Amino acid sequence: MSKSTVWPAEWKRYKDRFSGVTITQLTDYTGHSHHLYFTENGWYDNGKKILFCSDRENKTNLFSVNVSTGEIVQLTDHDTTYGSLPACLHPNGQFAFFRKEHQIIEIDLITLKERVIHEGDPALVGGNINCTADGKYIITCQHEDFKNKFPIDLKNGYVGHRELMEAKPYSQIIQIKIEDGESTIVFDDHNFITHINTSPTHHNLITFCHEGPWHLVDHRIWGLNLETKEVWKIRERKEAREMVGHEYWYPDGEHIGYHGFRENGTAFFGKIHYRNTDMEEVEFSFRNWHAHSHGFSKVVIDGRSPLDKLIVWEQVDGTFSNPKILCEHRCSFHVQKVHAHPQFNPDGTKLLFTSDKNGYGNLYLIDLPECFESLPDFDANNH
Repeated sequence: MSKSTVWPAEWKRYKDRFSGVTITQLTDYTGHSHHLYFTENGWYDNGKKILFCSDRENKTNLFSVNVSTGEIVQLTDHDTTYGSLPACLHPNGQFAFFRKEHQIIEIDLITLKERVIHEGDPALVGGNINCTADGKYIITCQHEDFKNKFPIDLKNGYVGHRELMEAKPYSQIIQIKIEDGESTIVFDDHNFITHINTSPTHHNLITFCHEGPWHLVDHRIWGLNLETKEVWKIRERKEAREMVGHEYWYPDGEHIGYHGFRENGTAFFGKIHYRNTDMEEVEFSFRNWHAHSHGFSKVVIDGRSPLDKLIVWEQVDGTFSNPKILCEHRCSFHVQKVHAHPQFNPDGTKLLFTSDKNGYGNLYLIDLPECFESLPDFDANNH
């Protein structure tokens, strides 16, 4: 199979045994498939298609799935297995960009024509990529490669995670002009920098993080103005070993969502304006891997073992509901590509997640109920 190959629909529908919601399994292949990282919107063509990554025929490539017909189209044809091709969409939805080792490649999602727009330094390890709100630049990061100094396998068990943080590798944040590939280092530091997120409305604003175990890293969420080069902390710790992270921009491009754990282990999700105002946080009594929200009106978290369900909250008249069971996910979280990474679609009517509950990672889609009141309450003491 090759670029533009049409794969027949693989979908199947079933009702969740706990909540009764209808779930559509979008992929069903003997190999892992996963959607884009949950901070990165993969919906395009007016919400008709989802961009995803899949390991098929011993190759890793990008595909699209039509959510109305189930039809899958192969978008790239790269004859090797990378495990993932980190990608992002252009704001106009016609182009996507993905990282293949040290290259950043543009693909036209209509013609499928590809163009290399950046060749990174092979001595550095490249990070995720994001497009600025004006559609003119790609922002990415890269850091010093320490794989010859100690074992590193971050995608498969976070091996070397703490060691990299403590080694303080030289890191860069790079701005790449899409039109001609001209690149500029907009920030550099001796810290393990990852997790670039561009504001969807302000072309000059991004967040990045100091990576490492959340309770040990000096500070997690940072803001950067690409024009003035101002750098500042966002959502500073309230307690010595408090953990905050997995940050993402709200659609307004002004507020940032996140989740974390108090020093005593109590979990919470929250939001904050990028200038450290308008902070709201809600605590809950069970562990999770990730949190995502549609504004601050609908929130989802994926449970951490032994909890194997997606739990949701809904805010009505300024008050959050009790935690509700959306569905079972039974995800192993064994490696990055099979993390659940639950994600609302842009209008908040659907929820997408990945699960390897059947042995291989596949994409699952839920048409959300209009309100969560009908969903069963979640009892943290009896799950």
